[in-house]
Amino acid sequence: MLSAVLVCCGRISEAGAAVPSAPPYPPSPVIARAEFDFATHRRLAPGSDNWPTTWADDNRLYSAWGDGGGFGGTNSKGRVLLGIARVDGDAQAYRGKNVWGGFEPEHPAQFGGKSYGILSVGGTLYLWLAPQPNPHLENCRIAYSSDHGATWQLADWQFDFADALTIPTFLNFGRDYAGARDRYVYSYYIHPTWGPGRATKTAAHTFDVHQPGRVYLSRVPKDAILQRQHYEFFAGFGPDRHPTWSADAGAKRPVFADANGVGWNLSVSYNPGLRRYLLATEHAETHAGKFGLFDAPEPWGPWTTVAYDNNWGAGHIEATTFYWNFPTKWLSPDGTRFTLVFTGKNTNDSWNTVAGRFVLR
Repeated sequence: MLSAVLVCCGRISEAGAAVPSAPPYPPSPVIARAEFDFATHRRLAPGSDNWPTTWADDNRLYSAWGDGGGFGGTNSKGRVLLGIARVDGDAQAYRGKNVWGGFEPEHPAQFGGKSYGILSVGGTLYLWLAPQPNPHLENCRIAYSSDHGATWQLADWQFDFADALTIPTFLNFGRDYAGARDRYVYSYYIHPTWGPGRATKTAAHTFDVHQPGRVYLSRVPKDAILQRQHYEFFAGFGPDRHPTWSADAGAKRPVFADANGVGWNLSVSYNPGLRRYLLATEHAETHAGKFGLFDAPEPWGPWTTVAYDNNWGAGHIEATTFYWNFPTKWLSPDGTRFTLVFTGKNTNDSWNTVAGRFVLR
C-alpha cells in the first residue's frame, strides 16, 4: 500500500515537541501529494552515496557516486572518491555496472571530487564537479565524457566560492535532453552561507543546510556547455514579467528561496506528463530526512509545494536521507508514476530506489 508523505518540517520547542514551520511556498495547484510504496524499496552499493542520474542517448541511466565501491562494492571494497556507473533496465528490473572507478570497473577513475549533477546532451555526458576532500565548496567545474563515461576531461574554467555559486545540478529533461523547452541547458546553484572550508554549525557532518536558503539559475546554449563566456544568469523579471539574463554572475537573483534553509545539494528535473518542473532539496537540517519537493511551470518558477517532510521515510527506512532525484526514464507517460532514487547516511549510505505516484488535484 502506498503511504503518503506530506509532512511539514518542524523545529523543537523548549518542551521537546515539534513546532511546525511553514513551507516557503503555497501548495501545488497540480499535485496534491506524493505517495511512496516502500514495499518496492531496493538498496544496492552499500557505502556509496549521492547518485544523481541522467537518461543518455543509449537508453541507459548514468549516475555518479562518492566515497565507496559503487555497484558490487562496499565502503572499502573498490572505494573511490568519485565513480561513474550505468544502470540498464526498467525501474522494476534494473542492474548497475561501474563504468569508471569502484569495484571491478570497466575503466579506472582519473580524479576525485563529488558530483550532484549529471546530464546527457548530444551523446556527451556532462558532470558538475566539486573538489574533495574539504573544502567541498571551494569551486565547481564541468567534466565531460564523449565515450559514455569511460574517460573524462575537465573544463579549463570554474566558478569559485567568491562567485556565491556552489554544488550545481543540471535540469534534466528526457532521453539525451529530448523534450527540452528550448535550446539552452539550465543549471541550478546553491548560495553558500558557510564555507569554503567546513560547516560551522553541524560538526558531525562537516556540512549543513544553507540558511537562509537561496538557489540561482544559469543557462547556456546546449552546443556551448564548455564555454564560460556563453553562460547567463537569471537576473530577475522585466516589466513584462519575462525573465531577464546577465552574463555577469554578480547580477544573479534567486529563483528559489527557503528561509528554513536549502540543502547543500539539490536535484531538478522536468516531468513532461504533468508539465511541471520538480525541485528536491533539504531544509532545516542535513542527513535527517528533511525532504522538500517543489513544482513549477517554468525553470524559474513560480514554485509551489508538493511535500515538506520532517522525517521522510520514517517507519520504513532510517530518517537519514539528504538527496533525492526522479530519473526521467522511469516516469510513466502521464507523469503520475515514478521511481525515486535517494541516498543518505548509515543504512541509506547506498543506492536506493522506491516506487511512488503523484496524486493530482
